[in-house]
Amino acid sequence: MNLEQLYQGPLVVDIAIGFITLETLLLWAFHTWTGRGLALADCVLTILSGVFLMLALRCALTPGGWPGMALFLIAAGIAHGADLRIRWRNKA
Repeated sequence: MNLEQLYQGPLVVDIAIGFITLETLLLWAFHTWTGRGLALADCVLTILSGVFLMLALRCALTPGGWPGMALFLIAAGIAHGADLRIRWRNKA
């Protein structure tokens, strides 16, 4: 598999989701062990909306994946809206 094939297929999205998962685990572990940094509860909706967008992209790169793409785009929008609502409420 060459780089062009990698970037035109769903594998690149799987790799990105793997990195997002690793980043999330490291953020959680750092906060748990040190008490510093971001608590997972403070960033889980942001992470979820990003993962849902990645999954929508994965579906777009997969033949016949448009129903999943629509579902993940809706889920990303809901997670993003919930994140904004919480942030807005915390500022008031």
